[in-house]
Amino acid sequence: MNDSQENATAEESFISHLVELRDRLLRSLIAVAVVLGVLCFYPGPGEIYDMLAAPLTQALPEGTKMVAIGVITPFMVPLKVTAMVAFVLALPFILYQAWAFIAPGLYAHEKRLGVPLIISSTLLFVLGMSFCYFFVFGQVFHFISSFAPKSITPAPDIEAYLSFVMTMFLAFGLAFEVPVALVVLVKLGVVTVEKLKEWRSYFIVGAFVVAAVVTPPDVVSQLALAIPMCLLYELGILASRLVSGPAAVDAGQQADLTGEMDKAEEAFRNLSGK
Repeated sequence: MNDSQENATAEESFISHLVELRDRLLRSLIAVAVVLGVLCFYPGPGEIYDMLAAPLTQALPEGTKMVAIGVITPFMVPLKVTAMVAFVLALPFILYQAWAFIAPGLYAHEKRLGVPLIISSTLLFVLGMSFCYFFVFGQVFHFISSFAPKSITPAPDIEAYLSFVMTMFLAFGLAFEVPVALVVLVKLGVVTVEKLKEWRSYFIVGAFVVAAVVTPPDVVSQLALAIPMCLLYELGILASRLVSGPAAVDAGQQADLTGEMDKAEEAFRNLSGK
């Protein structure tokens, strides 16, 4: 009877977690849908895509425009871009829903990191995308256009450009999350600050390898991704050192409490022996 009750309780708890997960996913989807609806009315998918394509169109020869090969591509591609912008704008709310789902299973000192991690991860991801849009795209497109033969007229497809842009945005957005990842790993006790310092040279090599694989085959974009990753790694080490301080204090307090309990137990045994 007890086993059946425990099984029933565990099943109810599992179902309740699934229901909560469903509700939070629905809230996230509704938030994205609301932002998408607003963006469709103002400024509109066409205007948003024109803003996204501005770095490329500025690098093209005068009078050259992008082309759309597919039949419904002129409709679907701007809509996909608008959906991507809506997701980025709703990202803080989505991250909050994810945090609210996992927070009940965390310790108190882990919960205190929730809001700072949500804010910092969102800002860093947007900062990575902004760095890619305002700096990397202009340099890369001008660098590529300078190598184009004069006998051809470049006319990029808008769907291929969207695929390229999303890959670059994702790469730079995730690369700028390096400090957050290091802080989480140190706070969870997976690695230490000393280990991160020892792994610095390996990370530099890995950063250039990742940049060579993810970015286009040109030196400008590879350096534009690898160098910020190395700098952010150093920033992550500094932030991890600051965050690991309270953990060390808690560990020391716990050790002192354990020592006091051992002394009390020893005194009780001596008293009982008398």
